Amino acid sequence: MAALFLKKLTLQTVKTENYYIRRYLGKYSLQGPAPTQPSPRPSCLIHAKAFSTEDTQDERTKKKKNETAFSSVGRKINERIIHVLDEQGNDLGHMHRANVIRLMAERDLRLVKRDPHAEPPQYQLLTGAQIHQERLQLREAERAAPKPGPTLTKELTFSSNIGQHDLDTKSKQIQQWIEKKYKVQITVKKAKSADEPEKKMEEMCNRIVQTMSGIATFSSRPQPIRGGKAVMCVLRPLSKKEETAWRAAPGTPRGDTLNRGDGKDGASGVLPQ
Repeated sequence: MAALFLKKLTLQTVKTENYYIRRYLGKYSLQGPAPTQPSPRPSCLIHAKAFSTEDTQDERTKKKKNETAFSSVGRKINERIIHVLDEQGNDLGHMHRANVIRLMAERDLRLVKRDPHAEPPQYQLLTGAQIHQERLQLREAERAAPKPGPTLTKELTFSSNIGQHDLDTKSKQIQQWIEKKYKVQITVKKAKSADEPEKKMEEMCNRIVQTMSGIATFSSRPQPIRGGKAVMCVLRPLSKKEETAWRAAPGTPRGDTLNRGDGKDGASGVLPQ
């Protein structure tokens, strides 16, 4: 009887142990292995356009340049009613943009903006050849326009008792500067050994300008300085308009007013004293 009891107790113990073992192993299999620490992800570099007021200004300049450039606006007409001129310059009056687009398609024309500030804005219908021709004219005008820049001034000083040969040499130097579009400041000092009036120094400046008629004129007329001990004036090159008027004037001498060393063209180049 005791043996049977011990046998049952042993079997019960084995079953209990198997139960707890299966329970433990089942819980482990459901939970799985302990999660590992995730590795840090590399930082992702995102390319972004940096903010800059200079870039914004450049974009505005390009946009403004494109707006002012002479070109066809295509079919992008912002206004409903516009003032239209045809390719011959005839006034077609105020038209709706839908009618303008239809006219462009029928006559194979382009639309360009003439006066955006008018009310309503003024446009013109042109052919492709006319637009190309006007672009060429604008480019030529831009190239011919003088580029803004500082005007340099040369300075020249000499005495009122200067010799004739030295005066001719200085006059030629002044002419070379004038031809290079420089201004020339001339200062004539009164000779120490001579008691001469200011009028003589002013006349010397006037004679220099007379020998350069057609290329130079006074920017500042002779004025006494240093208490009357000297006279100063400033010469400048003639403008295009002044040169044209000088050539058109009757009796205008042809050739160089200063002989530039050959003595054949124009005046003799001798400055009287």
